[in-house]
Amino acid sequence: MNTAQALPETSGFAQTGSGITDIDAEPGSLHALVLQSLDDDQAQDIVSIPLAGKSSIADQMVIASGRSSRQVTAMAQKLGERVKHGGFGSVRIEGLPAADWVLIDAGDVIVHLFRPEVRSFYNLERMWGFGETGTA
Repeated sequence: MNTAQALPETSGFAQTGSGITDIDAEPGSLHALVLQSLDDDQAQDIVSIPLAGKSSIADQMVIASGRSSRQVTAMAQKLGERVKHGGFGSVRIEGLPAADWVLIDAGDVIVHLFRPEVRSFYNLERMWGFGETGTA
């Protein structure tokens, strides 16, 4: 696992190079299960965005990349199985046929899995204010 880069505390985000060492998640939580599953499947550039107080859709949003459509598909399917076997219920998965951008609704955690070029095109992190250096 690569050493993670810490972000400024004011960002509200946690990001890693390819591991999850700097992302705080309650042990045994759905969030922790999602992060561990993605790390086990060698997801890249995992970002966790706390949504509590910002949105009613979920408590956390996790964004990660896979190296290929095949890896994105495998990560999504394995994550769905692990969430179900972990006792958190079934997940809803959208985007599997093309696997450029797969959305996984696990209830309190929303997961976006991308191929790298698709992730940079949509740039969800920027939409949620990640990496802003100035104020508007």
